[in-house]
Amino acid sequence: MATAKKAPAKKAPAKKAATKKVVAKKAPAKKAPAKKVPAKKVAAKKPAAKKAAPAKKPAAKKPAAKKVAVKKVAAKKPAAKKAKAPAKKRTPNAAFMKAMTPSSALAAVIGSTPCPRTEVVSKLWTYIKKNGLQDKVNKRNINADDKLKAIFGKSQVTMFELAGLIGKHLS
Repeated sequence: MATAKKAPAKKAPAKKAATKKVVAKKAPAKKAPAKKVPAKKVAAKKPAAKKAAPAKKPAAKKPAAKKVAVKKVAAKKPAAKKAKAPAKKRTPNAAFMKAMTPSSALAAVIGSTPCPRTEVVSKLWTYIKKNGLQDKVNKRNINADDKLKAIFGKSQVTMFELAGLIGKHLS
């Protein structure tokens, strides 16, 4: 029986040596279990075994937490690479770039030459800013003058309605 007790005692220091290689900074924490090993050889008391078990559990949990932190860092790097990949230029839709003929009411504001929808909106905004038709209190609203009232059909329009109202005057 005495030889059976000595064999596990020799294996325990070997395991501790392996853990020391993994974590070099935890040297002071490893000294405490080394002191408890001789207590196991002297007497196999139940209270001594209970004290050794809680000491081993926190030591086992700490390296596991570090492994999780390492995995999180590794997971973030591929996500950053994916965000950089789609740096291609957007090609405009052909429908927006097609030259459209404005109605007579819209031609009074932007001119009678056919132009794409994007250009019509930009010309309309230059007219609005030039004449100070943007509302002073709420910048999203546009106050229509006589020319714009013929296009919009009402005295005040929000900037979000603008594209929809212009579409009715293009063909």
